[in-house]
Amino acid sequence: MDNSLIQKYNVPGPRYTSYPTVPYWDEENFTLKKWKSSLLHSFNESNCQGISLYIHLPFCESMCTFCGCNKRITKRHDVEKTYINAILKEWAIYRGILPVRPRIKELHLGGGTPTFFSAENLELLIKGIFELADVAPGYEFGFEGHPNNTTREHLQTLYNLGFRRVSFGVQDYSPEVQKAINRIQPFQNVAKVTLWAREAGFTSISHDLVFGLPFQSLENMADTIEKTRSLTPDRISFYSYAHVPWIKGSGQRGFDENNLPKDEEKRKLYEAGKTILAEKGYHEIGMDHFALENDTMYRAYREGKLHRNFMGYTATKTQLMIGLGVSSISDSWYSFAQNEKNLEDYYKRLDNNELPVFRGHMLDEEDLVIRKHILNLMCRFETSWAESGSFFPTLPDVLDSLQEMAQDGLIEINRHSVYVTEKGHPFVRNICMAFDMRMKRKTPENKLFSMTI
Repeated sequence: MDNSLIQKYNVPGPRYTSYPTVPYWDEENFTLKKWKSSLLHSFNESNCQGISLYIHLPFCESMCTFCGCNKRITKRHDVEKTYINAILKEWAIYRGILPVRPRIKELHLGGGTPTFFSAENLELLIKGIFELADVAPGYEFGFEGHPNNTTREHLQTLYNLGFRRVSFGVQDYSPEVQKAINRIQPFQNVAKVTLWAREAGFTSISHDLVFGLPFQSLENMADTIEKTRSLTPDRISFYSYAHVPWIKGSGQRGFDENNLPKDEEKRKLYEAGKTILAEKGYHEIGMDHFALENDTMYRAYREGKLHRNFMGYTATKTQLMIGLGVSSISDSWYSFAQNEKNLEDYYKRLDNNELPVFRGHMLDEEDLVIRKHILNLMCRFETSWAESGSFFPTLPDVLDSLQEMAQDGLIEINRHSVYVTEKGHPFVRNICMAFDMRMKRKTPENKLFSMTI
């Protein structure tokens, strides 16, 4: 990649798991009453296809210094049942709002560390969810597993409950990098749980890798990719490390910032990894994701059905996603609602028999149109305004702001569409930013986002 392009476009920017992005939500225009109304409207429109459920399980036994997730560090496992009971109470409140029994098409357990919880308690959680819901046709259930504490019992229990997808957080196999990020995790542990998952019957196994971590070099990145490839996961997430200590606090200050690879050096790590993955049959999908041809995400990408939401990329699209647990975000397509981010506040709201929502955003007409364009760019690398309802008044200004990217060969602008070139794929976040009218109208005073490249 041209280093001049990296220097030119490597600026802070969103990852666009939503539009508008959370810092640009209009919280003053949001109320719990409006959220419930939007929830019902979306449910009535879409329940025949099913809904998505994201459950945030925040507990971890130790702090990984690269992590930007909402988590609670503890070695006390007596917190498990209290938290599960809270999740089930929140779900019961939602079920009381919904007019009929929901059908769940997608369910994802994220964290934190979902496998912090015992297999027995995870079974208690999932069975409790389905006491108030049914399984939709073509469902997809997945969870995030920590290779150091995922057991055969975890895998078999969740498989028996309908889970077929699992992602294991690998990050990097270099001992020096692992020490810096406080994630000591031998290759043997990852190999073991990957084998166990296959033996249990999981059909989509993913490994999560991160580039741009402290002390990473081209040599250890190649070694990490080769070790990963030897286990042949169906999917690989190859994320750019988001260094945002001004937002996440001391958790991301476990190393000297001078130890982080900069700009061109960081991008070379990605390009080297991408090249090796391509040689081994992995296809690049959207941003930072790769999959073998047998995986459902690859098929969704090829068929133009790939979707992106607060869970990241998914092969299953639903209009309504309900987020349960501390800090979880729900999405009705017409509005967003986020739960309390502090665990004690989350519990307190539920003790008062309230939905634990503390902020949100109601999308206006412009938001809804721009959201579709950004989703198209993130999932298909192209978007069009030829269809009715796809034009918005400030589109000419957006196209003017994209001219320089077109001159740099990152995009092609046609009469009714924008197409992201192969050269432009690494800059898709920058391209989406040109459509982000809320950001354009209110430039952030402080740093809000990680660097785009």
